[in-house]
Amino acid sequence: MSTTYYTQDHEYIRVDGNVGTVGITDHAQQQLGDIVFVELPASGKIVAKGEQAAVVESVKAASEVYAPVSGEVIETNGELESEPAKVNEDAAGKGWFLKLRIKDAGELSGLMDEAAYAAFVKTLD
Repeated sequence: MSTTYYTQDHEYIRVDGNVGTVGITDHAQQQLGDIVFVELPASGKIVAKGEQAAVVESVKAASEVYAPVSGEVIETNGELESEPAKVNEDAAGKGWFLKLRIKDAGELSGLMDEAAYAAFVKTLD
């Protein structure tokens, strides 16, 4: 069973064993508007927690996607390069950005669960 964690920068990481699937939250894609471009890292890239892992551009702005935890990129969602709107359509599902082999599962303890993230988002309105 997977567990999903969230950052204050509106990324999520869905953890299954030592692999985390990373994307932006539904709240983030709503704030960005229509997404027109996604830049993904190369497989094998090592990212540190809080470091830029990808870039997403919308009609409103460009934004970095930060790694919620440290690890190695083992897969990217290549469909987003030709169909970036998948992020708008299904941010938490088909709109994922990359998969990481998690280096230190202890880094997950600093992230929010779904209830904490929902409460955090309410403070932004």
